[in-house]
Amino acid sequence: MATAAHQTPPEPEARSATGERTGPRAGTDPEERTGPAGRTLRAVAAVHTAAAFGQPVFAGVYLSGDYDALGWHTVGANAVTALGYLQLVAALVVWIRLRRSWPAAATLAAVAAETAQYVAGTEGALWLHLPLGVATIAGLAVLTIALWRTPLPPRRPLRREDDDRA
Repeated sequence: MATAAHQTPPEPEARSATGERTGPRAGTDPEERTGPAGRTLRAVAAVHTAAAFGQPVFAGVYLSGDYDALGWHTVGANAVTALGYLQLVAALVVWIRLRRSWPAAATLAAVAAETAQYVAGTEGALWLHLPLGVATIAGLAVLTIALWRTPLPPRRPLRREDDDRA
């Protein structure tokens, strides 16, 4: 049985001259391993999810009797839809540049649900609009968390044999 006196202290964190981690904990910070395309996708997904979470607030204000809030709900729906398509573009860039297809597939599913949600809302089909809204927000939250927890490293340039000969 080991006591606190017998445990070895953790090694201090070492950094290179450029500030990058070296040693046993190198590369453990997801932000160090995520490139610009991944960081852009994360940022767009976070804003998209935050905007989607605002939609039930506007709907609730409307349902409590402030009929002007329906206009805000409409403006919010337009913003959320635009952010969804922007996220899809960012996810496609991640797929092309980083060879990661799951963010694009998941974002496409979210955008399809949002589009159905948008149409159901404009058509007044509340039987579909409300439960699909709840499911869409839950899905966006899970997707955004997954994007922030998963490293999206920048693609390394291919090594050419010509460069080795020089």
